[in-house]
Amino acid sequence: MDATGKSFDVIVIGGGPGGYVAAIRAAQLGLKTALVEREHLGGICLNWGCIPTKALLKSAEVYHLIQHCREFGIYCSDLQADYSQVNRRSRQIVERLVKGVEFLLRKNRIQTFVGTGKISKNRTVQVETSGKSIAEIEANHIIVATGARPRTILGTEFDGQRVVTSKEMLSFQQLPNSLVIIGAGAIGVEFAHICNTFGAEVTLIEMMPTILPLEDKEMSEIVHRSLVRNGVKILTNSKVIALEATANEVSIQVDTKADVQKLKGDLVLVAIGVQGNVENLGLEELGVQIEDSFIKVDERYATSAPGIYAIGDVIGPPLLAHVASAEGIIAAEVIAGREFHPLDYTNIPSCIYTQPQLASVGLTEEKARQKGYKLKLGRFPFRANGKSLTAGKTEGLVKLIFEEQTNQLLGSHIVGDDAAEMIAELCTAKALGATTDNLHRIVHAHPTFSEAVMEAAAAANNQAINI
Repeated sequence: MDATGKSFDVIVIGGGPGGYVAAIRAAQLGLKTALVEREHLGGICLNWGCIPTKALLKSAEVYHLIQHCREFGIYCSDLQADYSQVNRRSRQIVERLVKGVEFLLRKNRIQTFVGTGKISKNRTVQVETSGKSIAEIEANHIIVATGARPRTILGTEFDGQRVVTSKEMLSFQQLPNSLVIIGAGAIGVEFAHICNTFGAEVTLIEMMPTILPLEDKEMSEIVHRSLVRNGVKILTNSKVIALEATANEVSIQVDTKADVQKLKGDLVLVAIGVQGNVENLGLEELGVQIEDSFIKVDERYATSAPGIYAIGDVIGPPLLAHVASAEGIIAAEVIAGREFHPLDYTNIPSCIYTQPQLASVGLTEEKARQKGYKLKLGRFPFRANGKSLTAGKTEGLVKLIFEEQTNQLLGSHIVGDDAAEMIAELCTAKALGATTDNLHRIVHAHPTFSEAVMEAAAAANNQAINI
Protein backbone atom coordinates (compact mmCIF):
# COMPACT_ATOMS: atom_id res chain seq x y z
CA MET A 1 0.00 0.00 0.00
CA ASP A 2 1.40 3.33 -1.00
CA ALA A 3 -0.15 6.23 0.88
CA THR A 4 2.71 8.73 0.57
CA GLY A 5 1.73 12.35 1.02
CA LYS A 6 -1.62 11.82 2.71
CA SER A 7 -2.66 14.53 5.16
CA PHE A 8 -5.04 14.22 8.09
CA ASP A 9 -6.37 16.38 10.90
CA VAL A 10 -5.51 13.72 13.49
CA ILE A 11 -3.27 10.67 13.48
CA VAL A 12 -3.66 8.17 16.30
CA ILE A 13 -0.77 5.78 16.94
CA GLY A 14 -2.07 2.67 18.66
CA GLY A 15 -5.41 0.93 18.17
CA GLY A 16 -6.22 -0.17 21.72
CA PRO A 17 -9.22 0.93 23.83
CA GLY A 18 -7.73 4.42 24.08
CA GLY A 19 -6.57 4.78 20.50
CA TYR A 20 -9.51 3.44 18.53
CA VAL A 21 -11.98 5.28 20.77
CA ALA A 22 -10.04 8.54 20.30
CA ALA A 23 -10.03 7.98 16.53
CA ILE A 24 -13.78 7.35 16.41
CA ARG A 25 -14.57 10.40 18.56
CA ALA A 26 -12.30 12.57 16.39
CA ALA A 27 -14.08 11.34 13.27
CA GLN A 28 -17.48 12.00 14.87
CA LEU A 29 -16.35 15.58 15.41
CA GLY A 30 -15.63 16.00 11.70
CA LEU A 31 -11.85 15.53 11.81
CA LYS A 32 -10.15 13.56 9.07
CA THR A 33 -8.55 10.76 11.04
CA ALA A 34 -5.95 8.04 10.54
CA LEU A 35 -5.11 5.18 12.85
CA VAL A 36 -1.75 3.39 12.92
CA GLU A 37 -1.66 -0.04 14.58
CA ARG A 38 1.32 -2.37 14.43
CA GLU A 39 -0.32 -5.59 15.58
CA HIS A 40 -3.93 -6.03 16.71
CA LEU A 41 -6.86 -3.62 16.64
CA GLY A 42 -8.31 -3.50 20.13
CA GLY A 43 -4.86 -3.59 21.70
CA ILE A 44 -3.83 -5.70 24.66
CA CYS A 45 -7.18 -5.26 26.41
CA LEU A 46 -9.28 -6.82 23.70
CA ASN A 47 -6.78 -9.36 22.40
CA TRP A 48 -4.65 -10.41 25.38
CA GLY A 49 -6.16 -8.84 28.48
CA CYS A 50 -9.59 -7.71 29.64
CA ILE A 51 -11.78 -9.67 27.24
CA PRO A 52 -10.14 -13.11 26.99
CA THR A 53 -9.43 -13.26 30.73
CA LYS A 54 -13.07 -12.51 31.50
CA ALA A 55 -14.11 -15.29 29.14
CA LEU A 56 -11.83 -17.71 31.01
CA LEU A 57 -13.11 -16.43 34.34
CA LYS A 58 -16.70 -17.03 33.25
CA SER A 59 -15.86 -20.60 32.29
CA ALA A 60 -14.18 -21.05 35.67
CA GLU A 61 -17.30 -19.68 37.38
CA VAL A 62 -19.56 -22.10 35.49
CA TYR A 63 -17.26 -25.04 36.24
CA HIS A 64 -17.17 -24.17 39.94
CA LEU A 65 -20.95 -23.74 40.05
CA ILE A 66 -21.58 -27.16 38.48
CA GLN A 67 -19.11 -28.73 40.92
CA HIS A 68 -21.35 -27.44 43.71
CA CYS A 69 -24.70 -27.99 41.97
CA ARG A 70 -25.91 -30.36 44.71
CA GLU A 71 -26.45 -27.32 46.89
CA PHE A 72 -29.22 -26.38 44.42
CA GLY A 73 -30.78 -29.86 44.37
CA ILE A 74 -29.17 -30.72 41.04
CA TYR A 75 -26.97 -33.76 40.48
CA CYS A 76 -24.31 -34.08 37.82
CA SER A 77 -21.98 -37.00 37.25
CA ASP A 78 -18.80 -37.38 35.20
CA LEU A 79 -18.11 -33.63 35.13
CA GLN A 80 -15.11 -32.74 32.98
CA ALA A 81 -13.49 -29.53 31.83
CA ASP A 82 -11.87 -29.32 28.39
CA TYR A 83 -9.52 -26.38 28.82
CA SER A 84 -8.62 -26.30 25.14
CA GLN A 85 -12.31 -25.61 24.41
CA VAL A 86 -12.43 -23.06 27.24
CA ASN A 87 -9.52 -21.26 25.61
CA ARG A 88 -11.02 -21.62 22.13
CA ARG A 89 -14.20 -19.92 23.29
CA SER A 90 -12.20 -16.98 24.64
CA ARG A 91 -10.39 -16.56 21.32
CA GLN A 92 -13.65 -16.71 19.36
CA ILE A 93 -15.03 -13.87 21.47
CA VAL A 94 -11.87 -11.87 20.81
CA GLU A 95 -12.13 -12.45 17.05
CA ARG A 96 -15.73 -11.29 17.03
CA LEU A 97 -14.92 -8.09 18.90
CA VAL A 98 -11.88 -7.30 16.73
CA LYS A 99 -14.12 -7.53 13.68
CA GLY A 100 -16.48 -5.17 15.47
CA VAL A 101 -13.69 -2.61 15.92
CA GLU A 102 -12.74 -2.96 12.25
CA PHE A 103 -16.37 -2.29 11.29
CA LEU A 104 -16.56 0.79 13.54
CA LEU A 105 -13.42 2.26 11.99
CA ARG A 106 -14.79 1.72 8.47
CA LYS A 107 -18.18 3.11 9.49
CA ASN A 108 -16.50 6.30 10.71
CA ARG A 109 -14.28 6.52 7.60
CA ILE A 110 -11.06 6.23 9.54
CA GLN A 111 -8.11 5.17 7.43
CA THR A 112 -6.13 2.41 9.12
CA PHE A 113 -2.43 1.76 8.52
CA VAL A 114 -0.97 -1.54 9.66
CA GLY A 115 2.58 -0.96 10.86
CA THR A 116 4.80 0.83 13.35
CA GLY A 117 4.55 4.61 13.46
CA LYS A 118 7.43 7.00 14.09
CA ILE A 119 6.95 10.75 14.42
CA SER A 120 9.28 13.35 12.93
CA LYS A 121 9.61 17.04 13.85
CA ASN A 122 7.21 18.26 11.18
CA ARG A 123 4.47 15.97 12.57
CA THR A 124 4.95 13.46 9.84
CA VAL A 125 4.42 9.83 10.77
CA GLN A 126 6.46 7.21 8.98
CA VAL A 127 4.66 3.87 8.95
CA GLU A 128 6.92 0.84 8.65
CA THR A 129 6.47 -2.91 8.44
CA SER A 130 9.46 -5.24 8.74
CA GLY A 131 11.77 -2.24 8.45
CA LYS A 132 10.20 -1.12 5.17
CA SER A 133 8.32 2.16 4.84
CA ILE A 134 4.77 1.61 3.60
CA ALA A 135 3.33 5.10 4.16
CA GLU A 136 4.22 8.65 5.11
CA ILE A 137 1.31 10.62 6.57
CA GLU A 138 1.02 13.95 8.33
CA ALA A 139 -1.32 15.80 10.65
CA ASN A 140 -1.43 18.89 12.86
CA HIS A 141 -2.37 16.72 15.81
CA ILE A 142 -0.99 13.31 16.79
CA ILE A 143 -2.28 11.15 19.65
CA VAL A 144 0.13 8.55 21.05
CA ALA A 145 -1.77 5.56 22.47
CA THR A 146 0.88 2.85 22.33
CA GLY A 147 0.09 1.24 25.68
CA ALA A 148 2.47 -0.64 27.94
CA ARG A 149 4.15 -4.02 28.33
CA PRO A 150 5.01 -6.25 31.32
CA ARG A 151 8.09 -5.52 33.39
CA THR A 152 10.66 -8.27 33.85
CA ILE A 153 12.08 -9.43 37.17
CA LEU A 154 15.72 -9.90 38.20
CA GLY A 155 16.78 -9.28 34.62
CA THR A 156 15.15 -12.52 33.50
CA GLU A 157 13.78 -12.44 29.98
CA PHE A 158 10.36 -13.81 29.08
CA ASP A 159 10.86 -17.01 27.09
CA GLY A 160 7.18 -17.74 26.48
CA GLN A 161 7.54 -21.28 27.84
CA ARG A 162 8.74 -21.24 31.45
CA VAL A 163 8.84 -17.53 32.26
CA VAL A 164 5.70 -16.00 30.84
CA THR A 165 3.40 -13.00 30.76
CA SER A 166 -0.39 -12.96 30.77
CA LYS A 167 -0.29 -13.03 26.97
CA GLU A 168 1.29 -16.50 26.91
CA MET A 169 -1.12 -17.67 29.62
CA LEU A 170 -3.99 -16.73 27.34
CA SER A 171 -2.55 -18.69 24.42
CA PHE A 172 -1.98 -22.00 26.24
CA GLN A 173 -4.29 -24.80 25.13
CA GLN A 174 -3.59 -26.66 28.36
CA LEU A 175 -2.79 -25.28 31.79
CA PRO A 176 0.36 -26.36 33.62
CA ASN A 177 0.08 -28.76 36.55
CA SER A 178 1.75 -26.17 38.78
CA LEU A 179 2.69 -22.54 38.49
CA VAL A 180 4.08 -19.71 40.54
CA ILE A 181 2.64 -16.23 40.05
CA ILE A 182 4.80 -13.25 41.01
CA GLY A 183 2.65 -10.21 41.74
CA ALA A 184 -0.79 -10.26 43.36
CA GLY A 185 -2.41 -7.35 41.58
CA ALA A 186 -5.45 -7.81 39.35
CA ILE A 187 -3.64 -9.95 36.74
CA GLY A 188 -1.94 -12.21 39.25
CA VAL A 189 -5.02 -12.77 41.37
CA GLU A 190 -7.32 -13.42 38.41
CA PHE A 191 -4.97 -16.00 36.91
CA ALA A 192 -4.52 -17.60 40.33
CA HIS A 193 -8.29 -18.03 40.47
CA ILE A 194 -8.58 -19.36 36.91
CA CYS A 195 -5.74 -21.86 37.17
CA ASN A 196 -6.72 -23.05 40.64
CA THR A 197 -10.33 -23.61 39.57
CA PHE A 198 -9.21 -25.79 36.66
CA GLY A 199 -6.99 -27.89 38.89
CA ALA A 200 -3.51 -26.38 38.78
CA GLU A 201 -1.38 -26.06 41.90
CA VAL A 202 -0.88 -22.31 42.36
CA THR A 203 1.48 -20.26 44.53
CA LEU A 204 0.94 -16.51 44.57
CA ILE A 205 3.76 -14.21 45.72
CA GLU A 206 3.29 -10.57 46.72
CA MET A 207 5.95 -8.19 48.03
CA MET A 208 3.42 -5.99 49.85
CA PRO A 209 1.66 -6.96 53.12
CA THR A 210 -1.60 -7.81 51.32
CA ILE A 211 -2.70 -9.09 47.94
CA LEU A 212 -4.42 -6.45 45.79
CA PRO A 213 -2.45 -3.79 47.69
CA LEU A 214 -4.22 -0.86 46.01
CA GLU A 215 -7.59 -2.00 47.36
CA ASP A 216 -9.14 -1.52 50.79
CA LYS A 217 -7.30 -3.85 53.16
CA GLU A 218 -10.45 -5.31 54.70
CA MET A 219 -11.79 -6.21 51.27
CA SER A 220 -8.57 -7.64 49.85
CA GLU A 221 -8.33 -9.88 52.91
CA ILE A 222 -11.72 -11.39 52.03
CA VAL A 223 -10.44 -12.29 48.55
CA HIS A 224 -7.23 -13.62 50.17
CA ARG A 225 -9.19 -15.96 52.44
CA SER A 226 -11.33 -17.15 49.54
CA LEU A 227 -8.30 -18.03 47.42
CA VAL A 228 -6.62 -19.87 50.30
CA ARG A 229 -9.81 -21.77 51.13
CA ASN A 230 -9.92 -22.98 47.54
CA GLY A 231 -6.32 -24.18 47.59
CA VAL A 232 -4.11 -21.28 46.47
CA LYS A 233 -0.91 -20.87 48.46
CA ILE A 234 -0.20 -17.18 49.13
CA LEU A 235 3.02 -15.58 50.33
CA THR A 236 2.75 -11.89 51.21
CA ASN A 237 5.54 -9.65 52.50
CA SER A 238 7.71 -11.82 50.28
CA LYS A 239 10.35 -10.95 47.69
CA VAL A 240 11.70 -13.13 44.89
CA ILE A 241 15.50 -13.15 45.18
CA ALA A 242 16.39 -15.79 42.60
CA LEU A 243 14.73 -17.31 39.56
CA GLU A 244 16.07 -20.04 37.29
CA ALA A 245 14.30 -21.64 34.36
CA THR A 246 15.36 -25.01 32.94
CA ALA A 247 13.91 -27.08 30.14
CA ASN A 248 11.52 -28.82 32.54
CA GLU A 249 10.70 -26.44 35.39
CA VAL A 250 11.25 -23.14 37.13
CA SER A 251 13.03 -22.78 40.48
CA ILE A 252 12.41 -19.73 42.63
CA GLN A 253 13.83 -18.53 45.93
CA VAL A 254 11.59 -16.29 48.01
CA ASP A 255 12.60 -14.20 51.01
CA THR A 256 9.53 -14.23 53.29
CA LYS A 257 11.35 -12.27 56.04
CA ALA A 258 10.85 -15.30 58.29
CA ASP A 259 12.95 -17.55 56.04
CA VAL A 260 13.96 -18.25 52.45
CA GLN A 261 11.63 -20.65 50.70
CA LYS A 262 12.52 -22.62 47.60
CA LEU A 263 9.64 -23.12 45.18
CA LYS A 264 9.29 -25.06 41.97
CA GLY A 265 6.68 -25.02 39.24
CA ASP A 266 6.10 -25.91 35.63
CA LEU A 267 6.23 -22.20 34.84
CA VAL A 268 6.19 -18.77 36.41
CA LEU A 269 3.81 -15.95 35.49
CA VAL A 270 5.38 -12.53 36.09
CA ALA A 271 2.75 -9.88 36.84
CA ILE A 272 4.66 -7.17 38.71
CA GLY A 273 3.58 -4.18 36.65
CA VAL A 274 4.21 -2.58 33.28
CA GLN A 275 6.34 -0.02 31.50
CA GLY A 276 5.20 2.36 28.81
CA ASN A 277 5.83 1.64 25.12
CA VAL A 278 7.71 4.86 24.40
CA GLU A 279 10.70 3.59 22.44
CA ASN A 280 11.32 4.16 18.72
CA LEU A 281 8.49 6.66 18.34
CA GLY A 282 10.70 9.71 17.89
CA LEU A 283 9.40 11.23 21.13
CA GLU A 284 12.71 12.28 22.66
CA GLU A 285 13.75 14.07 19.47
CA LEU A 286 10.46 15.98 19.63
CA GLY A 287 11.07 17.07 23.20
CA VAL A 288 8.31 14.95 24.73
CA GLN A 289 8.90 14.60 28.47
CA ILE A 290 9.08 10.99 29.68
CA GLU A 291 9.37 9.90 33.31
CA ASP A 292 9.90 6.29 34.42
CA SER A 293 8.88 5.09 30.93
CA PHE A 294 5.58 7.03 30.96
CA ILE A 295 4.75 10.15 28.93
CA LYS A 296 3.97 13.28 30.95
CA VAL A 297 0.77 15.09 29.94
CA ASP A 298 -1.48 17.85 31.22
CA GLU A 299 -5.24 17.63 31.87
CA ARG A 300 -5.85 18.01 28.12
CA TYR A 301 -3.48 15.08 27.45
CA ALA A 302 -1.10 17.43 25.66
CA THR A 303 2.59 16.56 25.96
CA SER A 304 5.49 19.01 26.20
CA ALA A 305 5.73 18.95 22.37
CA PRO A 306 3.23 21.11 20.44
CA GLY A 307 0.54 19.09 18.67
CA ILE A 308 1.50 15.80 20.35
CA TYR A 309 -0.95 14.20 22.77
CA ALA A 310 -0.83 10.94 24.72
CA ILE A 311 -3.47 8.77 26.41
CA GLY A 312 -3.91 5.39 28.05
CA ASP A 313 -1.35 3.12 29.67
CA VAL A 314 1.54 4.95 27.99
CA ILE A 315 0.90 7.91 30.35
CA GLY A 316 0.87 5.70 33.44
CA PRO A 317 -1.62 4.71 36.17
CA PRO A 318 -4.46 4.06 36.51
CA LEU A 319 -3.77 1.33 33.96
CA LEU A 320 -7.36 0.58 33.00
CA ALA A 321 -9.05 0.23 29.62
CA HIS A 322 -12.03 2.37 30.60
CA VAL A 323 -9.68 5.14 31.69
CA ALA A 324 -7.85 5.02 28.35
CA SER A 325 -11.16 5.30 26.49
CA ALA A 326 -12.27 8.28 28.58
CA GLU A 327 -8.91 9.98 28.02
CA GLY A 328 -9.15 9.34 24.29
CA ILE A 329 -12.54 11.01 24.07
CA ILE A 330 -11.29 14.07 25.96
CA ALA A 331 -8.15 14.35 23.81
CA ALA A 332 -10.23 14.22 20.62
CA GLU A 333 -12.60 16.87 21.92
CA VAL A 334 -9.71 19.12 22.93
CA ILE A 335 -8.22 18.83 19.44
CA ALA A 336 -11.60 19.64 17.90
CA GLY A 337 -11.83 22.77 20.02
CA ARG A 338 -14.75 21.54 22.07
CA GLU A 339 -15.30 22.48 25.70
CA PHE A 340 -14.00 19.69 27.88
CA HIS A 341 -14.23 18.60 31.47
CA PRO A 342 -11.04 17.17 33.01
CA LEU A 343 -11.33 13.53 33.99
CA ASP A 344 -12.02 12.99 37.68
CA TYR A 345 -9.44 10.38 38.62
CA THR A 346 -10.91 10.11 42.13
CA ASN A 347 -14.03 8.54 40.65
CA ILE A 348 -12.59 5.70 38.57
CA PRO A 349 -13.98 2.21 39.23
CA SER A 350 -11.57 -0.65 39.82
CA CYS A 351 -12.76 -4.23 39.30
CA ILE A 352 -11.17 -7.61 40.07
CA TYR A 353 -13.08 -10.45 38.42
CA THR A 354 -12.31 -13.37 40.70
CA GLN A 355 -15.10 -15.15 42.55
CA PRO A 356 -16.07 -13.36 44.66
CA GLN A 357 -15.45 -10.21 42.66
CA LEU A 358 -13.96 -7.08 44.19
CA ALA A 359 -14.99 -3.64 42.94
CA SER A 360 -14.22 -0.21 44.35
CA VAL A 361 -14.29 3.52 43.71
CA GLY A 362 -12.86 6.42 45.67
CA LEU A 363 -10.80 6.32 48.83
CA THR A 364 -9.97 3.22 50.82
CA GLU A 365 -10.46 3.42 54.57
CA GLU A 366 -6.67 3.58 55.02
CA LYS A 367 -6.22 6.43 52.52
CA ALA A 368 -9.14 8.38 53.94
CA ARG A 369 -7.69 8.21 57.45
CA GLN A 370 -4.26 9.21 56.15
CA LYS A 371 -5.86 12.29 54.60
CA GLY A 372 -7.21 13.25 58.01
CA TYR A 373 -10.89 12.59 57.43
CA LYS A 374 -13.08 11.60 60.36
CA LEU A 375 -15.08 8.68 59.04
CA LYS A 376 -18.46 7.10 59.28
CA LEU A 377 -18.48 3.53 57.95
CA GLY A 378 -21.40 1.46 56.75
CA ARG A 379 -21.13 -2.28 56.17
CA PHE A 380 -23.68 -4.84 55.06
CA PRO A 381 -22.80 -8.51 54.53
CA PHE A 382 -24.26 -10.48 51.65
CA ARG A 383 -25.09 -13.34 54.01
CA ALA A 384 -27.97 -11.10 55.22
CA ASN A 385 -29.17 -10.33 51.66
CA GLY A 386 -32.09 -12.36 50.35
CA LYS A 387 -30.97 -12.42 46.70
CA SER A 388 -27.49 -13.59 47.74
CA LEU A 389 -28.99 -16.50 49.65
CA THR A 390 -31.15 -17.56 46.70
CA ALA A 391 -28.12 -17.39 44.39
CA GLY A 392 -25.86 -19.26 46.80
CA LYS A 393 -23.47 -16.27 46.70
CA THR A 394 -23.24 -15.09 50.31
CA GLU A 395 -19.54 -14.35 50.54
CA GLY A 396 -18.49 -10.73 50.94
CA LEU A 397 -20.04 -7.38 51.83
CA VAL A 398 -20.64 -3.78 50.80
CA LYS A 399 -18.51 -1.22 52.65
CA LEU A 400 -19.23 2.49 52.30
CA ILE A 401 -16.98 5.25 53.63
CA PHE A 402 -18.50 8.63 54.49
CA GLU A 403 -17.07 11.85 55.92
CA GLU A 404 -18.45 12.11 59.46
CA GLN A 405 -19.61 15.74 59.47
CA THR A 406 -21.02 16.09 55.96
CA ASN A 407 -22.07 12.46 55.51
CA GLN A 408 -20.58 12.71 51.98
CA LEU A 409 -19.54 9.52 50.23
CA LEU A 410 -15.73 9.21 49.98
CA GLY A 411 -15.27 5.60 48.92
CA SER A 412 -17.20 2.45 48.10
CA HIS A 413 -15.98 -1.14 48.21
CA ILE A 414 -17.79 -4.35 47.31
CA VAL A 415 -16.71 -7.96 47.54
CA GLY A 416 -19.34 -10.29 46.19
CA ASP A 417 -21.08 -11.75 43.18
CA ASP A 418 -21.49 -9.16 40.40
CA ALA A 419 -19.60 -6.51 42.38
CA ALA A 420 -18.24 -5.16 39.08
CA GLU A 421 -21.80 -4.49 37.90
CA MET A 422 -22.91 -3.00 41.21
CA ILE A 423 -20.10 -0.44 41.46
CA ALA A 424 -21.56 1.77 38.71
CA GLU A 425 -24.33 2.94 41.03
CA LEU A 426 -21.75 4.09 43.54
CA CYS A 427 -19.64 5.85 40.89
CA THR A 428 -22.73 7.83 39.96
CA ALA A 429 -23.54 8.49 43.61
CA LYS A 430 -20.05 9.78 44.32
CA ALA A 431 -20.02 11.97 41.22
CA LEU A 432 -23.27 13.57 42.38
CA GLY A 433 -22.00 14.16 45.92
CA ALA A 434 -24.24 11.55 47.54
CA THR A 435 -24.62 11.31 51.32
CA THR A 436 -25.71 8.54 53.67
CA ASP A 437 -29.32 9.73 53.47
CA ASN A 438 -29.30 9.90 49.66
CA LEU A 439 -28.23 6.28 49.33
CA HIS A 440 -30.29 5.08 52.26
CA ARG A 441 -33.55 6.62 51.05
CA ILE A 442 -33.35 5.49 47.41
CA VAL A 443 -35.69 2.52 47.12
CA HIS A 444 -33.92 -0.53 45.69
CA ALA A 445 -35.80 -3.43 44.12
CA HIS A 446 -36.30 -6.52 46.28
CA PRO A 447 -34.75 -9.03 46.11
CA THR A 448 -31.52 -7.75 44.55
CA PHE A 449 -27.84 -7.74 45.40
CA SER A 450 -27.93 -3.95 45.21
CA GLU A 451 -30.14 -3.75 48.30
CA ALA A 452 -26.88 -4.28 50.18
CA VAL A 453 -25.82 -0.78 49.04
CA MET A 454 -28.95 0.75 50.55
CA GLU A 455 -28.49 -1.23 53.76
CA ALA A 456 -24.79 -0.32 54.06
CA ALA A 457 -25.71 3.37 53.79
CA ALA A 458 -28.36 2.86 56.45
CA ALA A 459 -25.84 1.04 58.62
CA ALA A 460 -23.60 4.12 58.58
CA ASN A 461 -26.46 5.88 60.42
CA ASN A 462 -27.15 2.86 62.64
CA GLN A 463 -30.44 2.38 60.82
CA ALA A 464 -29.89 -0.88 58.90
CA ILE A 465 -33.04 -2.99 58.99
CA ASN A 466 -31.87 -6.48 58.10
CA ILE A 467 -28.85 -6.90 60.33
